[in-house]
Amino acid sequence: MTIKDWPADERPREKLLQKGAGSLTDAELLAIFLRTGTPGQTAVDLARTLLIEFGSLRTLLDASQQRFCQSNGLGPAKYAQMQAVLEMARRHFHEILQRGDALTSPEITRAYLSAQLRGYSYEVFACLFLDNQHRVIKFEELFRGTIDSAAVYPREVVKRTLHHNAAAVIFAHNHPSGINEPSQADKQITDKLKQALSLFDIRLLDHFIVGDGQPYSFAEHGLL
Repeated sequence: MTIKDWPADERPREKLLQKGAGSLTDAELLAIFLRTGTPGQTAVDLARTLLIEFGSLRTLLDASQQRFCQSNGLGPAKYAQMQAVLEMARRHFHEILQRGDALTSPEITRAYLSAQLRGYSYEVFACLFLDNQHRVIKFEELFRGTIDSAAVYPREVVKRTLHHNAAAVIFAHNHPSGINEPSQADKQITDKLKQALSLFDIRLLDHFIVGDGQPYSFAEHGLL
């Protein structure tokens, strides 16, 4: 049986059009991208096999060209298409932020930060600098580290914030492990940064941790 033989409300493409992309599973989303399966497998079956093989959708999206193309049903053309999709997503969210809409849509902020930071195999600490109306001035990666840590220097953060004449900031850093819970060190450096910025009447609005799933928000968990 092919996907065309399935009930309309179970076909990934029709389901997306009727209920929105958010209603689809990772396998269904990947199946739409793949478009076709392999002999004996529908696109959904192939997608499920690939997710099991790679362990997660994030790992598949972050795979090198060599690793990606080693899998059955994939190849250079699919890798190029995947990279184009990811880059279009990054540029889309960047354009939205440049218009200053980020803080009127928290989900866009999350999606943008995920697109910018999720693919790194090492920790990156970044900042969104905002004006007094919470419009985005600039996004900058401030510090880069190892697979499980990045040294963050409050003095340098304050210096860059004053350079941009920012009235507020949002911090973000990634966890290459995929675990998006804050460590004790994350909490401590956030407190130090908040105190340092408060001396110059600069507000820390949030600190996001990017891993698997939705980025973790310090503000939403009452940690600011």
